[in-house]
Amino acid sequence: MKRPLWLLLPITSLVLDFLSKTWILKHLHFEGDSIPVIEGFFRLTLGFNKGAIFGSLSSAPEWLRIGLFGLAGVAALFYFGRLFLADATPRLERVALGLIIGGALGNGLDRIQHGYVVDFLDFVFGTWHYWYFNVADSCIVVGGILFAVSLLLEKKAQDVVPST
Repeated sequence: MKRPLWLLLPITSLVLDFLSKTWILKHLHFEGDSIPVIEGFFRLTLGFNKGAIFGSLSSAPEWLRIGLFGLAGVAALFYFGRLFLADATPRLERVALGLIIGGALGNGLDRIQHGYVVDFLDFVFGTWHYWYFNVADSCIVVGGILFAVSLLLEKKAQDVVPST
């Protein structure tokens, strides 16, 4: 598949994230507002994350968060973007990178647009309540898992090739 077609993957991830967050902000107005989907298991609950993963750094000064998240975002996009566009990148790795890039762009757009990330996917397993997350987070996690799998498969293939 040619590179321009591959760009559809991060763009689609970004668009799905943007549309889902737009929908949730239209239907839920205050942090903590909730719509049950599967009673006792899954609901849509509006949350605002000013921090990083699991809300870390949310109490840090705003100037530090903006600088840190901005620098980390640009560095990650540059690094993953170069790999994503490289001709030698294997297909599974490219899919993983496309998801990671799309998710990073989705959460980055939130930070620029709102000053925080909009989260809304809310799962409860018995007495354990998972953190709210969003489509961008899901893309990043799935992309990370696929990236790890692609690296393991690549290593396994290298180990199988007889040395000369």
